[in-house]
Amino acid sequence: MANIYTLRAFFSGQWSSTARLEGKTVIITGANTGIGKETAKDLAKRGARIILACRDVEKAETALKEIIDESGNQSIVVRKLDLSDTKSIKEFADVIKKEESQVNILINNAGVMMCPYSKTADGFEMQFGVNHLGHFLLTFLLLDLIKRSAPARIINVSSMAHSWGTIQFEDINSEQHYHSRRAYGQSKLANILSTRSLANRLKGSGVNVYVVHPGVVRTELKRHMNIPLLIMWKVVRPFTKTIVQGAQTSIYCAVEPTLDTQSGEYYSNCAPASCSRAARDDDVAEKLWDLSCQMLGITWE
Repeated sequence: MANIYTLRAFFSGQWSSTARLEGKTVIITGANTGIGKETAKDLAKRGARIILACRDVEKAETALKEIIDESGNQSIVVRKLDLSDTKSIKEFADVIKKEESQVNILINNAGVMMCPYSKTADGFEMQFGVNHLGHFLLTFLLLDLIKRSAPARIINVSSMAHSWGTIQFEDINSEQHYHSRRAYGQSKLANILSTRSLANRLKGSGVNVYVVHPGVVRTELKRHMNIPLLIMWKVVRPFTKTIVQGAQTSIYCAVEPTLDTQSGEYYSNCAPASCSRAARDDDVAEKLWDLSCQMLGITWE
């Protein structure tokens, strides 16, 4: 069955399912643009309540109107979330826990890619801070609510670019040496490793965790590419995915019923996929878990 889904996703660019999500609440980070917005549209059409968790509220409000117009679903809201600031993450989580009685699906989709060196409000290297630590903290803060909402799912958006990086434990914030491509790879590798660790911790809870590679997608993430990479992008662009195609694996992991018995796996083209050896190293995953908790000042039992 997985092979059929893979072929359908690859050739038609869209995974097909009639699964409905009435009565379910979904949070999607970075849902004002790109595959996040496309994922929100699809899940809204399935009847879910959608929370667009976005840094740019004005853009998110525009996206909200578009999603409502296309889906006919009025249960869409915008809530401010800046993943580069732990204060904003905590404020967002407080709002969700106050306003929402359940969170059935959390899609950690937002990200930055190969940006010039900068730091988050808390002093973390931007790509590691937003792509990994921001979502790590968000998941931690919402996990009790997600557990109470079980069966529930958490989807982390990674990338094949995880193979570009290693976890630089001695220079986790790239202060000694910064290479935007490797730092991006480190953050995406961290997404997979933390998914594996979280899945182990959530066994028997009714909460499953998945990590996805959406494909090489035509999104705004390429805005920080240097000239050589932009030239390469023009060459490979005909072989890349549209935003609709890129959203399919996130949607698949959010709704496919057969995944109820799966957790901690890596998916691409709506099917299980192979990740790098480094991404399967559980010792490194646990070391990263401990370091992440230390950096964020949290205790995750």
